[in-house]
Amino acid sequence: MPNDLIVLDGSSFFVSNEAGDVEPDDPAAPSVTGLFHSDVRHLAAWSLRLNGQPTRVLTSRPADYYSARIFGALSGTKDPSISVRRERIVADGVHEDICVDNNNSGETVTVVVELRFGADFSDLLAVKAGKRMRGRTRVEVNGNEVCLVYENRGYQRATRIVFEESGRLTEQSMCWELTLAPRQKWHTCIDIGVVIDGHEVGMRAGHGGMGTVQPNMGMSLEDWMGNAPRLSAESETLRRAYQQSLLNLAALRFRPEHEGHSLPAAGLPWFMALFGRDSLITAYQALPFHPSLARTTLRALADLQADEYDDFRDAEPGKIPHELRRGESSQLGDAPYTPYYGSHDSTPLFLILLDEYERWSADAELVRELEPNARRALAWIEGPGDRDGDGYLEYQTRSKQGLRSQCWKDSWNSVLFADGRLADPPIATCEIQGYAYDARLRTARLAREIWGDAALADRLERDAAALRERFNRDFWIESRGHYALALDGSKNQVDALTSNTGHLLWSGILDRDRAGLVVDRLMAEDMWSGWGVRTMSTQDAGYNPIEYHNGTVWPHDNALIAEGMRRYGFHDEAATLVRAQLDAAEYFEYLLPEVFAGHPRSDTMTPVEYPTACRPQAWAAGAPLLGLRTLLGIDVEDGGLTVRPHVPPELGRLGLTEVPVRGQSRQAT
Repeated sequence: MPNDLIVLDGSSFFVSNEAGDVEPDDPAAPSVTGLFHSDVRHLAAWSLRLNGQPTRVLTSRPADYYSARIFGALSGTKDPSISVRRERIVADGVHEDICVDNNNSGETVTVVVELRFGADFSDLLAVKAGKRMRGRTRVEVNGNEVCLVYENRGYQRATRIVFEESGRLTEQSMCWELTLAPRQKWHTCIDIGVVIDGHEVGMRAGHGGMGTVQPNMGMSLEDWMGNAPRLSAESETLRRAYQQSLLNLAALRFRPEHEGHSLPAAGLPWFMALFGRDSLITAYQALPFHPSLARTTLRALADLQADEYDDFRDAEPGKIPHELRRGESSQLGDAPYTPYYGSHDSTPLFLILLDEYERWSADAELVRELEPNARRALAWIEGPGDRDGDGYLEYQTRSKQGLRSQCWKDSWNSVLFADGRLADPPIATCEIQGYAYDARLRTARLAREIWGDAALADRLERDAAALRERFNRDFWIESRGHYALALDGSKNQVDALTSNTGHLLWSGILDRDRAGLVVDRLMAEDMWSGWGVRTMSTQDAGYNPIEYHNGTVWPHDNALIAEGMRRYGFHDEAATLVRAQLDAAEYFEYLLPEVFAGHPRSDTMTPVEYPTACRPQAWAAGAPLLGLRTLLGIDVEDGGLTVRPHVPPELGRLGLTEVPVRGQSRQAT
């Protein structure tokens, strides 16, 4: 998607080529182009032709994340007299302006302007899998309007296209035959509306063109950027990465239809939906910058917390959801994403974020409001999440369509032994035990200080201490000098060396005398690529520098590891990780991707792109923000902001002002 023109807003995104066109899919090579809304493609074809030819692109770029401008000319001539301008706004639906100008000719010219359209209403998951839809599509033409309708077993989606100027309208195209005098311009507007089960999503962009709308969020883009802390930095890389991270997070905000809260979607294109783990980690990363993101994320996920067992959706009482989808397969019950609960880490991460949010915001009211949800989450950790009652959280899907791996590395082959064998479930990955440890301690604080339940607080602290002792005994592999990736279904140590162990630093579950050993192994040549910590050691049989979770480098993963190193006092190593990620960001135009390849920096000299990585992606966008927190050493302790900076000399002076801390503005320099 690097050369595509992408415009997004809320639950909608529009991906076209640089000319602004969407060409019908090649069945042998389906693409993620078109207009998508709530996991469904509402336009699969949208292309402009002048005299039967595509326009020659002169300039094409986004104006901001929800609008774009394209300047082109008539193809086929050396000095074309006809120019064309397209302006597009995505605002729930789409508003597009087309302007054709006879600006270079001294003569009257005739030009045929044709706009071709079509919709396949493919479920985004079906597009990803290369599958076709099973329902029926019909087209209704009425005056200057055309409605493309899809139906299947009571499920219905439609796209309504309204043309301002009359022309020759068919079921596939609108055509205008223009006669333009010298210097004469012709302009028209088109509105594209999304219809779900007979109800049209309200268009927020009417006739009038660019600049008439703002994102459908509680905070405008201008306010979002203006309310963020002010960064002062000598490093241009740091300044640009900071600005781009804030912009990316603004772009990824969306409102799931029935929740009413804005929270970050996981990433474009495949994951423009609610993902519990991703939203929780992203909100954590953004806390010193935009704490409101955590508040809305916590509320949205609390609303969707499971209250019953459902094998198809891997649901259990108290469990926080993994993924919510609105496409055909989910709405018809063919897929389990309504929502799906197959992540074993979202629930402890919910408790971690709830505590960290209160530390930064002083929002005890929300903590009291969500106390029932927090207690149910805790009950899940102590109950269904621990399948065999051994004190560890183990996962195993019960759904025929469930995820085999339910840790953050959720690809099917992400939990391997050092010799390359696949571990059998139920699986207890190491980092999830760390999250559970941290969640107990954080919930104990909330229980003692806000809920007034000292007995619960005391018990949770005892349980956390017991878990820490047990974990450091059962997961340590003396012969290899590192912690196990996991325990498999037979309680064997899964002995591959992976970046999961770095999350143990972040959670604080490690014994102090072993923390240095973990840091040393993560910074050794087999784990350290030069751009970051790899997800798997090059010495293990499963390693592949472009395998999704077995050798690549993930920015969010490295950000959490760096923050964990800071927690244990390894400031130089933490700064090295942050600096490497900033170096990588320069090669990605400061828009860090979800993941990139694990090739050694000394071999490639530039980071190697992963072929299907999401950009923008929420927790990759949040990684530079957490990196700033790590470099400045900022925390909220005893109700005040503490600052213990450790900034590499090559980054120069660095500081943040107007940092929101418990309702007041502070500075960190």
